[in-house]
Amino acid sequence: MARLGYARVSLADQNTDLQIRELEAAGCERIYKDQGISGTRVSRPKLDRMLDRLGPGDEVVVWKLDRLGRNTRHLLELLDDFKARGIKFRSLRDGIATDPASEVGGAMAQAMVTIISAFAQLERDQLSERTKAGMAAAAANGRRAGRREVTTDHEKVKRAHELKARGLKPADIGKIIGASRATVYRYLAMHS
Repeated sequence: MARLGYARVSLADQNTDLQIRELEAAGCERIYKDQGISGTRVSRPKLDRMLDRLGPGDEVVVWKLDRLGRNTRHLLELLDDFKARGIKFRSLRDGIATDPASEVGGAMAQAMVTIISAFAQLERDQLSERTKAGMAAAAANGRRAGRREVTTDHEKVKRAHELKARGLKPADIGKIIGASRATVYRYLAMHS
């Protein structure tokens, strides 16, 4: 019987440090991590690997339910599969735990999972609607929606190259110019 953790972030430049720390504190023996993958995707490399490895009596632990998925139907299918295979489930921040071998997490846990996952999907759908509306409004006003193109002439790109030439590390450069480490690496990859 193993306790396996699953962590996920949607963007490549986000990190899972907080999730990993809490999963380790919860006693997870192994943690599977998908980086830069949307929770709306049913198939995810590390999640799939973890699901293949699970057996009766194992426990899946997530930091929050929406890390496992943001699609209500998929989440409920996963939890039904866990129950059918005799796998326990626990969401640390949501306070949900299920154990198919006992009454722990019966009908009430299932109801909570359904409600929380429905709200997670609602949040995702609303964000998508707002994004589309913003893009349509920008197009109607003759503007281009999205991030502005940054060229080698951009002030921050020039400053990042200057600081790198002085021997500073990307993390320190980011603090000085007010950019993430991933953005600094992108700036440093730009050549004039």
